[in-house]
Amino acid sequence: MSYLVPSEFVTKMVDAGESKIFMSTRDTLIRAYMAGAILALAAAFAITVAVQTGSPLVGAILFPVGFAMLYLMGFDLLTGVFVLTPLALIDKRPGVTLSGVLRNWGLVFTGNLLGALTVAVMMGVTFTYGFSSEPNAVGTKIAGIGVARTLGYEHYGAAGMLTLFIRGMLCNWMVSMGVVGAMISTSVSGKVIAMWMPIMLFFAMGFEHSVVNMFLFPSAMLMGGAFSVMDYMIWNEIPTVLGNLIGGMAFTGLTLYSTHIRTGSTRPIA
Repeated sequence: MSYLVPSEFVTKMVDAGESKIFMSTRDTLIRAYMAGAILALAAAFAITVAVQTGSPLVGAILFPVGFAMLYLMGFDLLTGVFVLTPLALIDKRPGVTLSGVLRNWGLVFTGNLLGALTVAVMMGVTFTYGFSSEPNAVGTKIAGIGVARTLGYEHYGAAGMLTLFIRGMLCNWMVSMGVVGAMISTSVSGKVIAMWMPIMLFFAMGFEHSVVNMFLFPSAMLMGGAFSVMDYMIWNEIPTVLGNLIGGMAFTGLTLYSTHIRTGSTRPIA
C-alpha cells in the first residue's frame, strides 16, 4: 500500500526531526535557502495569477505547487522544523538537546530569510524593469499587501496583535498538516495531493506564514510600501513566527505524537 497508518508516519516524523537536528550547518543552510527561495517564487506566482484573473482563490489553488516542489526536493521550512525537531527531544532520542533544536531553528530561519530575500530582489527587478520604472500591477499589489498586513494590524492595537498571532497559529496548523501529508504516502502523487489540500486552505484564508512573509514584506518595501522594517518585524514577522511555532506544535506535532506514539492505556473489553 502507498498509505502509511498514523503510527508509522508519526514515527517517521520523529525520525525526520532527529535527522534535521544532527544535519551539518552547510546542508541545513543550503536546504533552508532553497526552501525559502522556492516558496517565495510560489507566492509571487500566486499573487500574479490573482492579479491577472481577478480571483485570489485561483492563486490560492495554485500556490501549493511551490510547497510540493520544495518538500519533494528535501528542502526545509522553518514552519516544518518547528513541528518535527521538538518531537525528537520529547521522544528522548540519544544526543538530542534543546540547544540542538534551537540551533536548527536558527539556521533554518537564516537560510529561509536569505532565500526569500534573494527572490524578493529578483522579482523586484522583473516588476520594475531593473528598478527603472514604477512597479507593475503585481508589484503594486504586493506593496498594498505589505501595508495592510503591518499597519493594518497596528491600527487595531492589542486586538490586531492577537489577530495576527492567531492567524500565525492557524497557518502552521495547516502547513504542518502539509508536512505530515508528505509522509503518509510512498507515491509522489499521494504526497502531492496530501500536501496540496491544507496548503491551499491556509493561503486562501489569508493566514500568516513566516517564510512567505520573508518575501512579501521586503518585496513590498522595494515596491514602495509605506511601512518600515520595524513595522514589519513588530507587526508581522515576530508574532507570526511565535504563532507558527505554537500552532504547529500544539495542533499537529504534539497531538499526533501523544495519541499515536505515547498512546493512552486501553480499556479492556468485557
